[in-house]
Amino acid sequence: MATKPSEDVRTSDVRALTVDTPTAVAPVAPATGGVVRQPVWIGLLACAGLALVALPWLTSAYWVRVFTMVFMLAALAQSLNIIAGFTGYADFGNGVYFGIGAYATGFLMQQTVPAPAAVLLGALLATVIAALLGLPILRLKGHYFAIATIGIMEGTRELVTNMGFLGGGQGLNIPIIRMSPAQFSMLMYFLMFGLMVGYTLLVWTISRSSLGYGLRAIKGDEQAAAVMGIDTTRYKVAAWCTSAACTAIVGGVYAIWSGFIEPPVAFDIVRGTEYFMMMLLGGAGTVFGPILGAFVLHLIGNFVWSQFAHGHLAVLGIIIVLIVLFLPGGLMNAFRNGLAWRGRRRTAAGHRPTDNAA
Repeated sequence: MATKPSEDVRTSDVRALTVDTPTAVAPVAPATGGVVRQPVWIGLLACAGLALVALPWLTSAYWVRVFTMVFMLAALAQSLNIIAGFTGYADFGNGVYFGIGAYATGFLMQQTVPAPAAVLLGALLATVIAALLGLPILRLKGHYFAIATIGIMEGTRELVTNMGFLGGGQGLNIPIIRMSPAQFSMLMYFLMFGLMVGYTLLVWTISRSSLGYGLRAIKGDEQAAAVMGIDTTRYKVAAWCTSAACTAIVGGVYAIWSGFIEPPVAFDIVRGTEYFMMMLLGGAGTVFGPILGAFVLHLIGNFVWSQFAHGHLAVLGIIIVLIVLFLPGGLMNAFRNGLAWRGRRRTAAGHRPTDNAA
């Protein structure tokens, strides 16, 4: 009698294993579908890239300039994504490195330094400044960190305004690159496009590296990440320096593009807020979210401006509020959730006949 319950338990265990076996195997099917869909996504991205490459020969100079600005904002949003999206530190003053890169490039070009070298030296200067500021500033969290970054940008703008060798409040003229306007427009278009693509590849690499995993852990719970052995200070400073260098390069190219910079434009908090919203709209911490957010927000803004010349900011603000309310995780996360829901429906529909037959 003592052995009978154990035999019943073993029998029930075997029955449970027999019944559960099909259920355990079923989830394997979606993974195969994901592999099949991957070439489709690569093909779509390749087609989009080819379309953007061919765009300057298919449209007017106005739209070439519009898309050059879209690429610039997408590159800036992608730069911000490294520190704000992956790490969770709301850097509203990221534009300070844009201004540093722009002014360093302009000043060095006035000293007859070649444009590529001037842009790279401006990025190096921004990286050094970010490393020096990162050690004390990155100890702050939440809104304290955000306010500190805004304070740094405002203070830097006032400092540059009072530097006579940088033109002060009158601004700084950038030496013109000798080529025709059409050639110069094409050069700026493909430079900004290359920066956008390059930064996207960089973010993709970071997302799959130990640095990316560490930054996500810091975003989730910084204290827990430190307990698990992650050097949170080193990871945060590395992310901020990388973001600063990328932002400064964009600032340097913009200085060459515009031919003139001044403190209110180089250290514009409105622009910093704009590409911060683009990152949030597309999906913070995702690879393609900032790109999608930049395209959607800037093109919608351009359309609204053309239709509502006087109240375009109010209309654009309402659109942004509605998007944030109904898509709090960003467009990429909403798209991903939609695909997952569709996949679950297909999986459920595929198993119904089997369940009915059983």
